[in-house]
Amino acid sequence: MNLWSLSRGFLLLGFSIVLAASPSAASSLTLPPETPAILEKIYSFDLHGATEDAKRMEEQRPKDPLGYLLEAEALWWRIWCTSAEFKYGMSDARRRPKLDSDQHYLALATKASQLAEGDLKQSDSAEMHFYAGMADAALARLYGLRAESRNAARAGVRAREHLLRVKALDPSLADADLGLGLYDYYVDTLSALAKILRFFMGIPGGSKQDGIRLLERAISEGVLTSSVARFYLALNLHRYDQQYERALTILAPLTDRYPSNPLFQLARGDLFAKLGRKEQALLCYRAASACAISDQDCQFHIQQLVQSSIAALSLPPKAGTP
Repeated sequence: MNLWSLSRGFLLLGFSIVLAASPSAASSLTLPPETPAILEKIYSFDLHGATEDAKRMEEQRPKDPLGYLLEAEALWWRIWCTSAEFKYGMSDARRRPKLDSDQHYLALATKASQLAEGDLKQSDSAEMHFYAGMADAALARLYGLRAESRNAARAGVRAREHLLRVKALDPSLADADLGLGLYDYYVDTLSALAKILRFFMGIPGGSKQDGIRLLERAISEGVLTSSVARFYLALNLHRYDQQYERALTILAPLTDRYPSNPLFQLARGDLFAKLGRKEQALLCYRAASACAISDQDCQFHIQQLVQSSIAALSLPPKAGTP
C-alpha cells in the first residue's frame, strides 16, 4: 500500500519545532536564557554554532528536553538543505533515502520524548506535553521525508494528541497551534483515496481553514513558533493553494530578518518567479548563492538549487549568471 501522500502530511506536521523566541510574550514555557541566541543562529543558518550551543545546554540541563530539540532542529535544516530539489518551480525537500547519519537525529528526538514523557508521569503539564508533541513531530518529519508512512503516521498522531492536551491544559499556549495548524491544513488537502486510507488507519481529519487560523495565531502569539509558522504557511499557500502574492507577503519578514538563510531566499525567489517578477527572483537566487554556509555538502546543494532555479527563469545567459 503506497501511503506517500499521507506521510507527506506528517512531514509537514513536524517540519520545524521552533524558530525565533519572543522574550516579551507571555508563556507557560520555561525557557533557558540562552534559547533566543541559539534560535537566532539556527535561522541565520549558523547551524554549526547552534549545534555547539545546544550541546552545551544539554550538558548543563541534561533532563530538559529543549536542548535536544534545539540540536535536532539545527540538524534538521541541514537534512532539509541536502535533500531539497528544484521541481514544479520551487525548491522543496520531498524524498530522502534512509542514511546512517540520520540515527543521531532520531536519537535526539527520542531522548527529548523520553525526558518529556518521564516528567509527565510525575506531573501533567502543558510544557512537557508541548515538548513531547514536538519530539514526536520531529520523528514524524524525518519518517515522512524517508517515505516511512506508517512510522510517520504513528508519530504524527501521537504529536497531535500531546498538542491537544496542551490546549486543554493551557489554551493560551499558542505555540501548540503550529503543529495542530499544519496537521489540520494538510489532512484537508489529501486526495479522496488518501482520505479513505486515513480513515481506515484511524487518523483524525482536519480543516484547511482551521489550519490557516491556527497558523495565523501561532504567527501572532507564539513565543517559540511565530516565525516558523510564518514560513510554513507561506510554503503551503505556494505549494497547495497557488496564492503566491499572499505567500510572499507572509514570507517577506523572514528574509528581512534572516538574509543569510539561503532556504528563505530560495523560497522568496520561487514566489517572485511564479508571479512573473523574474528580476526580483534572480536577486533572491543570487542572495542564496552568496550566503556563507559552513557545511560543504549543504553549500554544494544550495549552488545546485540556485543554478536550477535561475535556469528555470529562462533569462539571457549573462543576466542569469549567479
